[in-house]
Amino acid sequence: MFKLNAYQLKWIAIVAMFLQHMFIALSEIFPSILVFPLYAVGGFTYPIMAYFVVEGYRHTSNLMRYILRIFVFGLIALPFHIVALGIPLGGGNPYFYPWINIMFSIILSLIVLVIYDKIKVRALFWLIYVVVIVPISFLFFEWYFIGTTMVLLYHIIRNETVRRIVPPIVTAAFWLAFAWATGLDGFMNLENTDIFIARSDFQSLMISFGIVCGLTSILLLSYNGERGKKMKWLFYVFYPLHLFVLAAVGVALGLIDLSLIGF
Repeated sequence: MFKLNAYQLKWIAIVAMFLQHMFIALSEIFPSILVFPLYAVGGFTYPIMAYFVVEGYRHTSNLMRYILRIFVFGLIALPFHIVALGIPLGGGNPYFYPWINIMFSIILSLIVLVIYDKIKVRALFWLIYVVVIVPISFLFFEWYFIGTTMVLLYHIIRNETVRRIVPPIVTAAFWLAFAWATGLDGFMNLENTDIFIARSDFQSLMISFGIVCGLTSILLLSYNGERGKKMKWLFYVFYPLHLFVLAAVGVALGLIDLSLIGF
């Protein structure tokens, strides 16, 4: 079986993220044949990054500095995220692309890990998680509550092989269930949403996205445990930078209407 180090896996995550975001921001210029592959490939990104978020949590010498670094770059990316990814999807409809970007989902996930490790009474932790964390993450964060759940699973599963398989599969199941729910009458009022694809296509898109999430387990199983080249700042810088570029290109091509956010 092929082997990949952390550097290579992170590059796969970055490229997959860029392709998906490029499609969302500039969807009108792409032929329909590219809709599914460009969007679905983004399913690799968060499952890979979530795995290494847990690795970072376990090995960082300064958790607060780690969180602060994520927060700063998430804050920098925030306006570009809204313009590049929020406006094309029905004027920033939070049901489809929450305006709070993925950096803040990672921060919330790290807070969940701290709470899990601090609270030894597991029943109390799960009560807090279900009553507080799940509703908050579902309403305001990218990847809804499955984002924090995936990170938590990477942390609490001890068997390394199982740890690399189960979280992506659980995540895939979530998105497949989400796709099924889009077929229900009145689901998120999709008929009245100015989205770039029809309701039936949206359902198929979520299915393909979920399948790709599940396939991430194959990539993680190929991880050889080696770091490879250092990538400490690359993702942090690339994240806001690529959103800025996509926002600028979208506005320049007339694909993004800034008046939707008051400009």
